[in-house]
Amino acid sequence: MVRFANVQIFYLLIGIPLLILLFVLLEKQRRRILQLFGNFELLSRLMPGVSPKQRHWKMALIVLAFMFLILALARPQIGTKLEKVKREGIDLVIALDVSESMLAEDVKPNRMSKAKYEVASIINKLEGDRIGIVTFAGDAFLLCPLTTDYGAALMLLDAVDTKIIPEQGTSIGRALEVAHKAFVEKERKHKVLLLITDGEDHETEPQKIAEEMGKEGIKIFTVGIGSTKGVPIPIYNEYGNQTGFKKNRKGEVVTTRLDELTLEKIALMTEGKYYRATPGQAELDDIYDAISKMEKKEFEQKKFTQFEDRFQYFLAVAILLLLAETFIPERKRTKSPIIP
Repeated sequence: MVRFANVQIFYLLIGIPLLILLFVLLEKQRRRILQLFGNFELLSRLMPGVSPKQRHWKMALIVLAFMFLILALARPQIGTKLEKVKREGIDLVIALDVSESMLAEDVKPNRMSKAKYEVASIINKLEGDRIGIVTFAGDAFLLCPLTTDYGAALMLLDAVDTKIIPEQGTSIGRALEVAHKAFVEKERKHKVLLLITDGEDHETEPQKIAEEMGKEGIKIFTVGIGSTKGVPIPIYNEYGNQTGFKKNRKGEVVTTRLDELTLEKIALMTEGKYYRATPGQAELDDIYDAISKMEKKEFEQKKFTQFEDRFQYFLAVAILLLLAETFIPERKRTKSPIIP
């Protein structure tokens, strides 16, 4: 397979017909100058050493050299090259709450936007670690398996909203179960789960699941989003205009508050730590420092296929053509008359 890394360089190919036109104009100008001194055919016979054919060959070589030089600048890449790359880091799975309670605006602009910003900031700080993302509401699913492709993880994160999971609620226990399965390795260390939520879970018992994960060496850091005071959940229409607040079946406005106690217990079960999201994002630096100080593991060697540059060959041909042009004289060799 052949590809060119700098395809925009091919715009310079417009210069080839311009260069040919320049040579043609120069040749006509030379012919007009000679005609000022007399008949062109007669002058050509009087100058047998001058070779138009050799001059044309020189022009052709310059044009070809220019063309190969453009090809070299376009960086042709032919074939593939296999490299083995070793990485050191930890496995980090982020469980992100996407329930409707995350639309509460006690954190500006809302809990969801704040949470996504925190996740993106953590991913941007990583170096060599594998990252996975679990989203959860009433249920949970693995959005991004463990990977070192941070760009792909950020792209998936950007598409996350409260509509990604139809089943509403906040099932932290289910999120822990899915995150647990996301860790594919069997060793009892190098594993971190970062749980970002408002902490309201009235259906499962996440502390028990966290205790089991702690026994397997998984450390859980929890980040609480929102305030401990109850706040309503706004509802917006398709045009982005607020139409009111979420209500229960009795017509009462539903309020949501940060359950810090649950998150503290989950972190405690695994010797992790609870953080509360702040406007200054100081907790992000603390979390990253804690992660970076953990013992790293060497990931299995992975093969990365890359295209290999082959511009050298085209550059070499261009140089050879220019050298050949310099060795071709404009005058052809003529035999000197033998004087008896």
